[in-house]
Amino acid sequence: MTVRTTRVLALSGSALTCADLPPADTVRWSASRKAVILAALRAGLLSIEDASARYRLSREELLSWQTSVARHGLPGLRINRLSLYRATRAVPEIIG
Repeated sequence: MTVRTTRVLALSGSALTCADLPPADTVRWSASRKAVILAALRAGLLSIEDASARYRLSREELLSWQTSVARHGLPGLRINRLSLYRATRAVPEIIG
């Protein structure tokens, strides 16, 4: 794993280090674990390639997490809300 920075701020504002990253064998991705990975990616603690290899996640999966946060904020990372967000996106907006 290539580490560019040793300490960054997590989304909550607390210090985030490599020791705070989820274990490499993580298979259940809660919104808080996803948020930690995204904070590490954003700050350069992990590269997307390192995160993909370490957590056995595709680049597309990690990018979808980033897109969800950009569109819906941190609640967008909750899997139980995913269908709601997809449904609201698919509904055409009525203008006028």
